[in-house]
Amino acid sequence: MQALIDGSRLMTEALVKAGAEVFIGYPITPANNLYLFSGKRFKTFLAAPDEITTLQWMSGFAAAGKLPVTATSFPGFALMLESINMAYMMELPMVIVLVQRLGPATGTATSGAQGDIALLNGMLSGGYSIPVISTSEANDCWEMAENALKTAVELRTPVILLTSKEEVMTQFSFDLDTLKEIKAVERKYYSSDGKFIPYKRDERGVPEFLPVNNDRHQVRYTASTHNENGILEGITPGALNNTISINKKIEKNIDSYLYYDLEKDDASDTLLVSYGITANAAREAAVRLRKEGRPVSVFIPKTLLPIPDKYMNIMSGYSNIVIAEENHPGLYRKLLFGVKAPTNVHSVNAIGRMINPDEIIEEVKKHGN
Repeated sequence: MQALIDGSRLMTEALVKAGAEVFIGYPITPANNLYLFSGKRFKTFLAAPDEITTLQWMSGFAAAGKLPVTATSFPGFALMLESINMAYMMELPMVIVLVQRLGPATGTATSGAQGDIALLNGMLSGGYSIPVISTSEANDCWEMAENALKTAVELRTPVILLTSKEEVMTQFSFDLDTLKEIKAVERKYYSSDGKFIPYKRDERGVPEFLPVNNDRHQVRYTASTHNENGILEGITPGALNNTISINKKIEKNIDSYLYYDLEKDDASDTLLVSYGITANAAREAAVRLRKEGRPVSVFIPKTLLPIPDKYMNIMSGYSNIVIAEENHPGLYRKLLFGVKAPTNVHSVNAIGRMINPDEIIEEVKKHGN
C-alpha cells in the first residue's frame, strides 16, 4: 500500500510496536513531528516544561519498569546531558531520538546538519560509551527505531537514535507493505526468591532488572559511584570496577547491535563512506560512477558509536577512502582516523546544505584509478 509519509511517523510507529510505552518531550524544531505523532500513538504522553525535566521523568518511568522515549535537537539535548549521564550510571533503558540541525548553539533550526557525532562520542564524563544508532533511509526509520529500543532493553542502557531534519520532515511516497513485522521486545525481570542485587552482572555484563515499585524485593538504583549493591562507596575498588563494567557491557556486546550496509565491488580500490542523510548521496554517486566504468564500494555505518573494530578492518582493504558528511570539520573521519587522517583518506564536507552526489564523484575522480 502506497502512502505519503515521513521518517517521524515511521519511527514513532516502530517504537510503539516494539514496546515503548511512554513519550515525554518538550517541542523543538526539527523534532516537532515526533512530538506530534507520539501524542497520538503512545499509551502515555507527557509534555514536560523543559528538557531537563524530560530526562528526569524518563528516568523515573524507566526505574518503574516502563520504556520511555523522547525526541529533541541539539539545544535540548545539551540540557539533557547531565541526566543522560545519570540514566547511564543507573543503567536505565530508554531511547533518545536526536534530530540534528545546524549549530553551534541555537544555530539555524530550519537547516539540517550532521554536527553532533563528536558530542555524542564525548557526552559522558570519563569518555564512556553509549550506543548511537543512525538512520540512513526510509526503512532505517522503521528498523533502527526497533533496534534502538531492543538494545536499550537488552543492555539496560540509554540509546541514541541519530537522525536529521531532512530524514524526519521530508514527505515521500512509500510502500508500507515493504516494512518488516515488529514485535514487542521481551522484557525479563529478576524472578528468584533470593536477595536482589541491582548491579550483579550476568555473563554479558548486564544486570538483571526489577522495577522500584515491585512488592517482593528492595530495589536500589543510584547515579553516584556505587558497588553492585547500589551502595555509594566513593572510589573503592568494588565501586570503580562497577563503573568500568558499565562501559565494558556496551563495548563487549557491540555485535548484538552492529548494523551497517556494505556494497562491495571486488574490482574497486575506492570505498565511499557515509551515514545518515548523506548516505543517499553516496549511494547515488556510486551508481553513477559504476555507469562510467569506475567501480566503487559503498560502506554505510548505522551503528556509529562505539566504533567497532570491524569498521576499521573493512576500510583497511581499500587504497582510497572518501568520507562524506554534512559538517565542516569532518567529525566522523576524525573519530575514525584521528586529527590527521592517513593520506589515502579524503573528505567531502558541507555546512548549511546537503552534499550533492557530484561532489563525491569529483573527489573520487581526484584520487581513484
